[in-house]
Amino acid sequence: MKLGMVGLGRMGGNMTERLLNDGHEVVVFDPDSSAVASLADKGASAAGSLADVVAQLETPRTVWVMVPSGDITEQSVNDLVELLDAGDTLIDGGNSNYKESQRRAEHAAVSNIDFLDSGTSGGVWGLANGYCLTVGGSREAYDRNRPIFKTLAPDDSNGNLYVGPSGSGHYTKMIHNGIEYGLMQAYAEGFELLAAKEDFNLDLGAIAENWTRGSVIRSWLLDLTVDELEKDPGLEELSSYVDDSGEGRWTVDASVELAVPAPVITAALQMRFRSRQDNPLGGKMLAAMRNGFGGHAVKKASE
Repeated sequence: MKLGMVGLGRMGGNMTERLLNDGHEVVVFDPDSSAVASLADKGASAAGSLADVVAQLETPRTVWVMVPSGDITEQSVNDLVELLDAGDTLIDGGNSNYKESQRRAEHAAVSNIDFLDSGTSGGVWGLANGYCLTVGGSREAYDRNRPIFKTLAPDDSNGNLYVGPSGSGHYTKMIHNGIEYGLMQAYAEGFELLAAKEDFNLDLGAIAENWTRGSVIRSWLLDLTVDELEKDPGLEELSSYVDDSGEGRWTVDASVELAVPAPVITAALQMRFRSRQDNPLGGKMLAAMRNGFGGHAVKKASE
């Protein structure tokens, strides 16, 4: 099956390579010409523009957009809706806000173009292991493009899944990432508690390795933790600064909108905010109040 791939960053490039390895023909475009050339060397057809991608595909066409959520997704989708014909399929495999995906699906439908929102998980391991996909939109369009989803999914599982109407694919991925925030925070707090008990001199790497075998808390995240601790047992090369991609915020927004409590996910998101602050004002306020009402000792900024 021949398709277009727009956006050849780390994940988009790896997805393209997986498709090529399975015998799909792929027309690729990215503003970075070196990324296009690299995949052309592996068998992809190079395109110099979105219009060139569309021109190289036979109808009904499928174009997969794999760019960061936000303005670049909006522009790419709008441009492609103008270039594609009725009966074509446009897939957003980036993890966009599901409300934006619903709106984009409505916009594409005006031109009788099928828009599928595909939540995509797998990261840097996706090329070798496959990607967990959750797809929303027209069931008919999903079935028509199932060879693509099947190739991208893990070999030993049905990792691609049609979940429902437009927006549901990205909504499901959003909740997936919210859960991920909570799991990561729990592991982080647990290992910090292990390290804090200094008189036991616990080997964090060995404990993590032990927990990957038969423990109820074993997971791929724990496997990755073992790898990182093996490379840097004290994690001394890393800063405690932790960014967020936005999906944790959207998950918390959804919990408020739906009045469904999500205290663990919310706390995990707040901890990421705290990790980026250097000597935050909130801590100073706490110190000032304790000093004010009880005369408790405080530590001056110069100390």
